[in-house]
Amino acid sequence: MPRPLIAIPARFSASASGLRYAAMVSARALVDAVWRAGGEPITVHPYAPGGIAYADDVAARLARFDGVLLPGGGEIAPHRYGDGATEHYPADDLDDEQDGFDLELARQALRTGLPILAVCRGLQIVNTVLGGTLHEDTRGPETGHRHLIHPVILRPGSRIARITGGETVKASCYHHHRVDRLGDGLRVTARAADGTPEALELVGAKDWMTAVQWHPEDTAHDDPAQQRIFDAFVRASTGESDHC
Repeated sequence: MPRPLIAIPARFSASASGLRYAAMVSARALVDAVWRAGGEPITVHPYAPGGIAYADDVAARLARFDGVLLPGGGEIAPHRYGDGATEHYPADDLDDEQDGFDLELARQALRTGLPILAVCRGLQIVNTVLGGTLHEDTRGPETGHRHLIHPVILRPGSRIARITGGETVKASCYHHHRVDRLGDGLRVTARAADGTPEALELVGAKDWMTAVQWHPEDTAHDDPAQQRIFDAFVRASTGESDHC
């Protein structure tokens, strides 16, 4: 059976090892985890001139894919997530074209029912597309979520709990923003000890959508619970019934 094609929007990078110029990249740990799960990871050019991606163009590009993985990356510009928000803290790697493309990609994937796995920034993109907002800063002595592996408590009966097979997981975190107001139809299915939302899913939806604030690819090579997230996503992308 052919591997299902998984669209992963590239991340713009000022440089990359072995290249002389700016690059568009996907994290190797992420594509490795998709490959181990049986998927064919395809890096997609995030084309959105002036920060605007055209719906028809994105929909046509997505038509050839079986699933969408929205990866981590730089932060979303505050004006993108509503309420007239302005940035009060230093932001990392803002890119208007990246934002415009990722938001439209998520919008079209949700519209068409493609399976979605959203990681870190990807979770924030989904929340934003569905009308939610973000809290700008999680740093500080009690709430830091960078360069950290910490326990995350899973909501019993949620998809993420069924996938990972436990009540908690050890999550590798690296993020600055976090969910503030939930987007329409979303519910929190995991939290950190400080209450930070760590996973989201759509309430009552038949379509497969799992969003995690942590980076499961960081530890998936030696943590079966994290690899199972990619396994379940790829299974859903093959059209298998969702037993998770």
